[in-house]
Amino acid sequence: MVNYLHNLRRRRRKQLAQQYAAKAPADQRLAVIGLGRFGSSLADELTRRGWDVLGIDTDAGLVQKHGDGLAHAAVADCTDPEVLRQLGVHEFTSTVVAIGSDIEASILVTSNLLEAEVPNIWAKAVSRQHGQILERLGAHHVVLPEYEMGERVAHLVTGRMLDFIEFDDDYALVKTVAPELATGMPLGRSQVRSKYGVTVVGVKRPGQAFTYATAETVIEQGDVLVVTGKTHAVEAFADLG
Repeated sequence: MVNYLHNLRRRRRKQLAQQYAAKAPADQRLAVIGLGRFGSSLADELTRRGWDVLGIDTDAGLVQKHGDGLAHAAVADCTDPEVLRQLGVHEFTSTVVAIGSDIEASILVTSNLLEAEVPNIWAKAVSRQHGQILERLGAHHVVLPEYEMGERVAHLVTGRMLDFIEFDDDYALVKTVAPELATGMPLGRSQVRSKYGVTVVGVKRPGQAFTYATAETVIEQGDVLVVTGKTHAVEAFADLG
C-alpha cells in the first residue's frame, strides 16, 4: 500500500509538471517553494499580475488553503532533488525559496536548485546569518523581509518620511513633506543638491498627481517630494522640516 501511494504521488507530480510546462511561456512561469505568509502573498500577487505560479509546500493544509488561487499547487518535499526533477522545477527560469521557519530545509532546497542550475533563485532569509549562508551557497538574490520591513518602519516612525526604500551601495529613495527652506523658489535656486546632497525627482501637490521635478519647479508649502541620494543625506533632508 505504501509503495502504491508513493508511485501514485510520483505519477501525479509528473503529470503536474507536464501540464505546467505546456501551459505558459518560460518567462511567465515561476515556482514558489513554501506557502507561508510570505510565500503565499508573493504567489497571490504574481498570479494577480498574470504569471503562472506553481506553489509547493510540504503542508497539505497550506496547499489546500492557497492552491485554488494558483495555476498549479503541489504537496511535495523539495529537499529531495528527485521531487524537484519530477515537478519540472529545474526547467524554470526563476524560483523563489520562501521557506523561513526551517533553515535547514531552506538551505537544502536552495542547494538542490543550484545543483539543477536554475538560473534565477530568490531565497528568503530569517536572519543576517541565514542570508549569508544562502549567499555563500550561490543564491542569486537573498531577501530578509522581516528585517527590511523593520528597518523601513523604523525610518518612518522616527522622522518625517512618508515612505522609505533603501537600495544597494547605501542609497535610498524617500517620500517626505517639503521642508520650509526649500519652498517658495525654483529647485535650481534653492540648491538642494549642492547643499544637502539629495536630488528631488518628483513633486506632488495636494489634490494633484506626481510630476517630475526640474530645476524650474517651484516647491510650495505642503508639497510632497520624492527625494533620492545617500541614505544619511536623505534622512537629514527629511528631518529639516
